[in-house]
Amino acid sequence: MTSTMEGGCFCGAVRYRLLSAPMFVNCCHCRDCQRQTGSAFVVNALIETDRIALLSGRPEPVAMPTDSGRPHDIHRCPACRTALWSDYGGRPALRFVRVGTLDDPTALAPDAHIFTRSKLPWVVLPEGAPAFEIFYDIGTLWPQPSLERRHAILG
Repeated sequence: MTSTMEGGCFCGAVRYRLLSAPMFVNCCHCRDCQRQTGSAFVVNALIETDRIALLSGRPEPVAMPTDSGRPHDIHRCPACRTALWSDYGGRPALRFVRVGTLDDPTALAPDAHIFTRSKLPWVVLPEGAPAFEIFYDIGTLWPQPSLERRHAILG
C-alpha cells in the first residue's frame, strides 16, 4: 500500500482516505455481486470502519436483498449513487471498500478469488491466484496480523 490511499465516488461529492492497509482483499464472483455491480465481479478491501476517514460527503446505506438472507447495506454517494463500501452481515465495525473507487485501484490486487463457482466463463483468473468455489478458511489464508485485527473488532 502506498502511504496514503484515497478514493471517492464518480461525482466527487464523497471522498475518503484509508488510514491503513486493508486486512485482506477479495475478488468476489458471486451472483449477488454480479447483480449489484452490473459487472462480472467486485473487488473488496476488508478494513475496519474506523480506519476509513471521510474527507467530504457522507455515503448513505442502502439495504440490499441477498441470496443468503444475511443483511447487506451498500453505502452509496447520495448524489451519483456510486457504491463506495458495504457492511455485509450487520457488522458495523467492518467495511468492504470497493477497490474500484480508489484513486489508484491498481494499488490493491486481490488476495483471493471467491465464489468462483459462479465466475463468468470468459473471466480468466491469474495463474496461481488463490481461488475458491465458495469461500476459504480465514484462519488458514489470512496473515496473522490481519487475523488479529479482525479478532479485535469482531471478537
